[in-house]
Amino acid sequence: MDEWLDSAGLYSFLQVLYQREFRAFTAVVVAFFIVIFLGKPLIRTLIKRKIGDHAEFNQKELNALMKSKENTPTMGGILLIGSVFVTTLLFADLFNQNVQLLLVVIFLFAGLGGFDDYLKLVAGHKKLGSRDGLYRWEKLLFQFGFGLIVALMVWKNAGNSDAAHSLTLPFMRTYIPGTEVLTLSPNVIVLGVGMFSLLAIFMVMLMSNAVNITDGLDGLAPGTVMIASFAMMVLCYIAGSPDLAGYLLMPYVEGSAEMMVVAGASAGACLGFLWFNCHPAQVFMGDTGSMPLGALLATIAVIIRQEFLLLIIGGVFLMEIGSSFLQIAYFKATKGKRIFRCAPIHHHFHRKGWSESQVVTRFWVVAVILAMIALVSIKMR
Repeated sequence: MDEWLDSAGLYSFLQVLYQREFRAFTAVVVAFFIVIFLGKPLIRTLIKRKIGDHAEFNQKELNALMKSKENTPTMGGILLIGSVFVTTLLFADLFNQNVQLLLVVIFLFAGLGGFDDYLKLVAGHKKLGSRDGLYRWEKLLFQFGFGLIVALMVWKNAGNSDAAHSLTLPFMRTYIPGTEVLTLSPNVIVLGVGMFSLLAIFMVMLMSNAVNITDGLDGLAPGTVMIASFAMMVLCYIAGSPDLAGYLLMPYVEGSAEMMVVAGASAGACLGFLWFNCHPAQVFMGDTGSMPLGALLATIAVIIRQEFLLLIIGGVFLMEIGSSFLQIAYFKATKGKRIFRCAPIHHHFHRKGWSESQVVTRFWVVAVILAMIALVSIKMR
């Protein structure tokens, strides 16, 4: 049988399909084309059902800038996240516990974001209620609960591995170099379940909200998530290889390399979504897409113990959520004064005179540079 398969060239082909790297980059392509082929039908459906965004901001000048986006179809994240989910089912090892957790995270946060979008965009039209989405405390409560699920499942899946429970800081060596058996460095902090859970919950809540806030200009969120997803693919590859992780003095987390497929699917789906979301946008992803994408990045980082590298890679997301937090805090403390012309910070630059395309492209450039800095820092341990 093996000789027949080899003579037909099928044996080599099946070997290629088994390779994780091949499946990961195939996932990029497949996720991309799923979004491309189904994008137009989805947009027509959203328009038909009148599921569109509304330009309602507190400042008149910003209202004028964003007026052109009114009634643009929203909840395009259904297709984006659906593409990630389907592609993962096709190409990832579904027996891998990390992959299973990522699918759970995608499902939970897409459901939360979808319900929030429904309340904002659909329920009001049907006069089912006057609420503008979920209340902030409701959203945070669900995110906290989902983050706790992530923390406990990651802790459980890691078993007795100290490396998979360690606190990994920039420029800190996880392993002692030169040891034949990977031995943890004495300066490594191994977290208990309590601190581990708090850090995981914080990361999930932070990134899901940060990506959500970043989704304010055409192409900004999908472009930056795509860049971050490619960077996370590299980190998953390193963390899942004992030789490479040991060489680069990073934590080795068994089974984490399989998450390359999910990260690749995320990158490909975002790339495909950019086809329709680039300026002028034909569709927005809404909370349905932005929240699960941020939670996905955070969960991957928690599993491979690279939360701090994700903070560098996702520096644009932190700028966005940080500017909003500072603006609100300063406004309340000074009774009406502002640090930025408008928050989040992409609106600040927009109001200063940058065109929307300039803001988005320059933020993409910053995201690429930050991703390169994070990856280069691995070698500086």
